[in-house]
Amino acid sequence: MSQEQFFQRHQETLEHAVSAIKSRDYWAAYPENPSPRAYGETAAADGEAAFNAHLGKAFQLEMPGTTGEIAGEVSPYGIEMGVSYPKVDFDQLIPAMKQEVKAWRDAGPDVRAGICLEILERLNKRSFEIGHAVMHTSGQGFMMAFQAGGPHAQDRGLEAVAYGYRAMKEVPAEATWTKPQGKHDPLVMNKKFHIVPRGVAVVVGCSTFPTWNTYPGMFASLVTGNPVIVKPHPASILPAAISVKVAQEVLKEAGFAPHIVSMVADTLDAPVTKELATHKDVKVIDFTGSSFFGNWLEQNATQAQVFTEKAGVNTVIIDSVADIKAVARNLAFTLSLYSGQMCTTTQAIYIPRDGIKAGDSQMSFDEVAQALSVATSKFLGDNDRACMVLGAIQAPATVARIKECESLGEVVLASEKREHAQFPNAEVHTPLILKVDASDIETYSEERFGPVSFLIATDSTAHSMALANQVISEKGAITLGVYSTDEDVLDQAEELAMDAKVALSVNLDGGVFVNQSAAYSDFHATGGNPAANASLTDTAFVARRFVVVQSRRHV
Repeated sequence: MSQEQFFQRHQETLEHAVSAIKSRDYWAAYPENPSPRAYGETAAADGEAAFNAHLGKAFQLEMPGTTGEIAGEVSPYGIEMGVSYPKVDFDQLIPAMKQEVKAWRDAGPDVRAGICLEILERLNKRSFEIGHAVMHTSGQGFMMAFQAGGPHAQDRGLEAVAYGYRAMKEVPAEATWTKPQGKHDPLVMNKKFHIVPRGVAVVVGCSTFPTWNTYPGMFASLVTGNPVIVKPHPASILPAAISVKVAQEVLKEAGFAPHIVSMVADTLDAPVTKELATHKDVKVIDFTGSSFFGNWLEQNATQAQVFTEKAGVNTVIIDSVADIKAVARNLAFTLSLYSGQMCTTTQAIYIPRDGIKAGDSQMSFDEVAQALSVATSKFLGDNDRACMVLGAIQAPATVARIKECESLGEVVLASEKREHAQFPNAEVHTPLILKVDASDIETYSEERFGPVSFLIATDSTAHSMALANQVISEKGAITLGVYSTDEDVLDQAEELAMDAKVALSVNLDGGVFVNQSAAYSDFHATGGNPAANASLTDTAFVARRFVVVQSRRHV
């Protein structure tokens, strides 16, 4: 297929995506239901077989500068991975990628967008394979790994392509400039406007969402003309490697050098991210991970445009509710999903110490705490369902953190270790819920990554909002939830959200949860508080990846 034919093949999908980011209504290009009707009768078995075929093998990619192999992934579910990956000298790789910038730049927005959409379509067809790879590197349950690692990540990638394509297309390729000069002939100039990429881009992946947090930066850079190096987390390399291989196959078919998309893998014992990120020819960096390293990148990788998503203290404020059981069920799912190992999971829940109004009755603080504890216990009562929802703890440090946090407050719900029927070596743990006083701000204002949350007794809802504003402004947050039956309180919540620059969800008690984010409609992070300096995805996320170079001459 020619370069232009890729665009023609996917043009309708791209137009739908551009329309969706404008309307912000529900739309999805890739089916989230792993059904045979959507993916084919044999897709599930074929995908699992494809995943198993990687185990114990050397993963092949086409990249200059390959000097050997590295390995080290450990499945949170306890299976033997044994996959090795190319070890790359990026001092050889980056110059080779720079040589391809002109060809990729001159291909133009249409060709690049078409190739990006072809990559995404092929990734979608391999969603079961990627789902197993995400599951066994991140610890997510399979359904979540399939959806978040497959179609949801692909939709986020397409969303980035749509924003990038729209931003580039808003710049005309040529223009004639005519300035009247009264009785004299007008001044007339021809002007050309060139979309010029910044250069080699690096996407630093995270261990918990190795595709969902990688695809936006990867495709935003690629569609705007930048060659991309994916630098996966050492614990979650396989999903990234599959993604890079698919991209290389499409690029090669289209007549481009496959290493326009490359991968630099490393190990926990021998990390290379600092050296890679500060390389003089790296001009764009996307990072998801800890505040410590995100801040380091912002301060030290000064030769590049740096986009970071870091840690924060996600928050819920409970003022009053119509139905406490519905609210508690909703929050129980939020706290349980993937054992709280999400950048959007609620950690701080503010409740007036004098209690709340629930329907026609009054509930004490302890009664609200008990309702949440009971709802979480019931939700996780069936062990098979619990293991599917909780997944496995990705890192040993997170398991240790659960134990360390038990002494930080009064235990409302103790964390339990569960046995996974299929994977007996998996570390599966239920949420730990603690009760603390508002004065213990040092305790609940520090991010405690994993299934740990705090019920915070405050003097009033106004006090809750003031504390939330302070903590989010200082420490950051991606999500804020507020429950109230009072419209004045909800108006105040809107003001709080704008002041702290955090996304707000109001009275969620059904099938939408505060820690979920929908492509094309929800902006993931705002870039306005310490949790992130960018948003997935808005125009600013893509527009800084290219510059416009103009030339002009008299007619």
